[in-house]
Amino acid sequence: MANGWGGGDPPAVVFTYAPGRHGHHAMDILTGFEGILQVDGYTGYDALAEPKRVGGAPLTLAYCWAHSRRKLHDIYQKDGSEIAAVGLRRIAQLYKIEATVRGRSPEERLAARQAQSAPLIADFRLWLTHQRSRISAKSRLGEKLGYIHRHWDGLQIFLTDGRVEMDTNPVENTIRPITLNRKNVLFAGHDEGGRTWARMASLIETCKLNAVDPYAYMRNPDCHRRRPPRVAHRRPHALGFPEAVKLKA
Repeated sequence: MANGWGGGDPPAVVFTYAPGRHGHHAMDILTGFEGILQVDGYTGYDALAEPKRVGGAPLTLAYCWAHSRRKLHDIYQKDGSEIAAVGLRRIAQLYKIEATVRGRSPEERLAARQAQSAPLIADFRLWLTHQRSRISAKSRLGEKLGYIHRHWDGLQIFLTDGRVEMDTNPVENTIRPITLNRKNVLFAGHDEGGRTWARMASLIETCKLNAVDPYAYMRNPDCHRRRPPRVAHRRPHALGFPEAVKLKA
């Protein structure tokens, strides 16, 4: 996946296929993976952070500030809530800081977040607690504030690791073409058809992340060697395409 922290490795994206959205599919896909996982608020991921997780140690779930912002934005659009507006302005301050460190090293990002974002997060928590004490948890605004409260620990992970993003927007931007096209591929015919679709989508989106023309990549003979020396040599960023086949900015 593309990163915002200036890593040395080329960006890549990998899609996988599963016949449903149940959490055990994520458990299977991530067998052996340990560390931090950037996620939205989908409850299917919760089991990955539990001590009884199968396939590895419990993961640390880094939750998405964009989803939290969306909750408040929806309330503001419907009700014109001043409390929601204040929350949106507070979150905007965090994103303003993030914009200054995008593309920097993890160490630089972490230092800036600790110095500038952490105090704002601490103040946001006090504000959130105060507002929740005044508002019914069953009201529309109370439900949205409750969502942020429930995910609070995961919303702070970006303050402890410069590689972690504030949100899942990079993932959502990459998966958007797949989402827009899903009605055309509702009937893959077979599970293997779905897996093939995922492989092709992985190649195409990785090409795009590396400014490589997907069609030119797939026509390249190196992509079709029966026994390539290493799979890494077939990745779009490793094939050394001439300028003519690279996508124009």
